[in-house]
Amino acid sequence: MRFRLFTIWIALLLSAPASWTQQNALLSNPDALKLFDRAVQLLDSTRVAVPELARAGAPVSENVRQAVVTLKATGAQNAGVTYTFLANLRAYLALSDSIPKPFPFPDEARRQFAELRDTADRAESHFRALLELKESQLRNPDRDNLGRYAAANGKLPAPKPDMPRVVFMGDSITDGWRLNEYFPDRDFVNRGISGQITGEMLGRMRADVIDLKPSYLLVLAGTNDIARGVEVKTIQNNLTMIADLAEAAGIRPLFASLLPVSDYHKGDDPRYEQTKRRPPATIRQLNAWIEGFCHQRGYAYVDYFSQLADTSGLLKEDSADDGLHPNGKGYRLMAPVALAAIDKEIKAAGKKPKRRRFPFFGGE
Repeated sequence: MRFRLFTIWIALLLSAPASWTQQNALLSNPDALKLFDRAVQLLDSTRVAVPELARAGAPVSENVRQAVVTLKATGAQNAGVTYTFLANLRAYLALSDSIPKPFPFPDEARRQFAELRDTADRAESHFRALLELKESQLRNPDRDNLGRYAAANGKLPAPKPDMPRVVFMGDSITDGWRLNEYFPDRDFVNRGISGQITGEMLGRMRADVIDLKPSYLLVLAGTNDIARGVEVKTIQNNLTMIADLAEAAGIRPLFASLLPVSDYHKGDDPRYEQTKRRPPATIRQLNAWIEGFCHQRGYAYVDYFSQLADTSGLLKEDSADDGLHPNGKGYRLMAPVALAAIDKEIKAAGKKPKRRRFPFFGGE
């Protein structure tokens, strides 16, 4: 019986799909960073055991150390930096093989070198799984994550005539906003998706906005574009297209300023150093364009920035726990700004003839 169970287990292991293998090899961010930190500790201890290695291995050791610092700031799924870490760690081990060891060589030093090789092997498995993950993401047939809200969209009832529907489109800042708690008894629909950039939101306009037949659309987008190095001009083009599609469908768009960021919490976690990836100057540049765009088009400009920025122009320390995402206090500062802008639009619309919907969007 035991032999039969063992045979079945081996068969399952050999027939496991690549994705299953990848899932088990890919380390979580905390586990990967723990492994990388251990590698740095072992580098320091083995260099003490072999004085010549301390001199010859200094450059590659420093490269490993700096790679770990960068990974702590950007996350352990940064494939390029992970490769730098691994390549320099392998170079260090190659140097250690070529340099004579002192005699007698301590048993503890032998154990540390063995552990360092095991650490390099585990890091390489993580790196290979990371490459597989990145490749699968590139081949993802649902690039814009339309599946995220597909079921919810199908169950969403039609808007009520006496209660204008507002769709909130955005990234993680919108995704994490519990609209029903901040805006009870309002038809406010959250269609934020964490990590998204403006190009992906543009791809969701039909399914997650137009087909829901809202009267208004509030867009908060662009911070992830900046973090990924998307050109400001491209962000502007995407936001312009979002506005054009909304207007063509008879939906009144409102555009929010990007929130400020800060580094006040980087002492808690190096990843909370936000200003390197999201330079405040670039945020202000994009906000100035959004405000001008709204003025030119006659849209409401929803100025979250002014409410959440401190005297230094950074995100208030007590309004976020990571320098990027608002906490409860941050959302309490944002909510009245959004509501005032929306209600002003609704009030103004009562004095204007109803916008005509364009037939090719399924409207009237």
